[in-house]
Amino acid sequence: MFMDFGSEIKYKTSRSTGPGGQNVNKVNTKVELRFDVVNSDLLSCEEKELLHRKLKNKITIDGILIIVSQQSRSQLKNKKIAAEKFYQLIENALTPDAKRIPIHLPASQRIKRLEQKRKHAEKKDFRKPPEI
Repeated sequence: MFMDFGSEIKYKTSRSTGPGGQNVNKVNTKVELRFDVVNSDLLSCEEKELLHRKLKNKITIDGILIIVSQQSRSQLKNKKIAAEKFYQLIENALTPDAKRIPIHLPASQRIKRLEQKRKHAEKKDFRKPPEI
């Protein structure tokens, strides 16, 4: 389920924080990936709605998904990391949740569980000081 969003992804670079010495002050290594969910032609209305619901903390009011990467000192590596994060997020968000199938416990297992709970409670009761 791989979709190519390449034409709809915009990158923005800026100076990164953290280690790097003088490199930090001179080179724009921090990469910000921006994807306009609302105006995307590749996504259906249902997929856009699903993305808004599952990724609401990462999507702005304008409907733009923002992913930031500044792990590396290299702009190219950060760009690759941001793209990987983006595709992983989209894949996870668009994958339908597995439906839970309730199971039927046999009566013997229910009785065994209740018996263990009763024994555990008795053990705790024996630890209490006697009432006077």
